[in-house]
Amino acid sequence: MAHQITEECIACGACEPECPEGAISEGDDIYVIDPGKCTDCGTCVEVCPTEAIVEL
Repeated sequence: MAHQITEECIACGACEPECPEGAISEGDDIYVIDPGKCTDCGTCVEVCPTEAIVEL
């Protein structure tokens, strides 16, 4: 199961460089995770300051 970034995202960008698969990118208002690339490793969850990344 992939992870998803919720509306709690403050677009700080902390998660993007942590993703080893390059699945996270900046969206219109918040960062987004490409579920096709996400391997569910959870490294992004650990660095998110607002706990905006959840498992689907």
